[in-house]
Order: sequence, then structure tokens, then C-alpha cells
Amino acid sequence: MADLRESLTVAAPADLVYGLVADLPRMGEWSPECERVTWRGGATRAAEGAQFVGHNKAGSVRWITQGEVVTAELGRHLAFEITFGPLRIARWAYVIVPDADPSTCTVVEEWTDRRPGWYRAPADFAFGARVRTNRRGMVETLANLKRSAEKVTQNEDQPAS
Repeated sequence: MADLRESLTVAAPADLVYGLVADLPRMGEWSPECERVTWRGGATRAAEGAQFVGHNKAGSVRWITQGEVVTAELGRHLAFEITFGPLRIARWAYVIVPDADPSTCTVVEEWTDRRPGWYRAPADFAFGARVRTNRRGMVETLANLKRSAEKVTQNEDQPAS
């Protein structure tokens, strides 16, 4: 079960929103902590088993994590596991739920803390208290994602000139 869960309704189709979330190299556009993501091991898209490197920052502290996509259900569900060196750190998941109106959906972002107990206090000291930081970050990420998705939808609805 996730330790944190935030959701937001987006005025955009579920497939479009999933496409944005699954384009992990764009995560830096939405997340206040993730600066960028780069694929590794020949991966070029979010598919089960695809691996990536996350470049992160919190204030002046910067760090790199490794990630692996564990669920890539087109248009509906993306989840990935994050490690820091040999340690399992977190599971992030995005669930996109189409609304009755196909032009809107609800996006749910979930974070599950996978850090070993002994690691939590020193990690929170170095990188910020995860629960508080992640809750704020999730709200900001979803708001930025919503803005991007709705802008794309708005531009698609504009008549060609």
C-alpha cells in the first residue's frame, strides 16, 4: 500500500496524460525534485523492464538514482522502482482513470517508501523529510502535469489558421 497518494482531475484524455507521464525524460518539466531522466541499457520508452537514471536536486543537494519500470499499462498505469546504489528507495506509480466524459481523467500519483528503517533518518537529514517533501512535490508535479496536458488539449482544439 502506498505511503502517500495525491490525485487531480485533468481536462485531457487519459491516453494523452499517460503519454506525458510515460515520457520519463520529461519528468523534470513537472517535478520540483527530479531535474531530468535519461534512459539506460538501450531503453527508449517506458516499458516493463526499461531502466533509467534520475538526476535529482533538493536545494543545493544533488543525487542520482536508478529506476526500473515495473508496470507500463498503456493509457492507465505506470509504476517504477527506484534504487540509490544497492538500496531500494521507493516505488512511484501513476494511475490514470478515465472519467465518464472521455475528455477528462483523474491522475493519481502514489509513493511507497521502500527505504530500510536504519536508512530513513540519515536520508531525511541529507535530502529532506521524505513524507513532507514528497507530498508537496506530488501536489506540484500533478499541477504542472495538468497544466501541460490541458495546454496540449487546448492547442488541439484550436482551428487551423
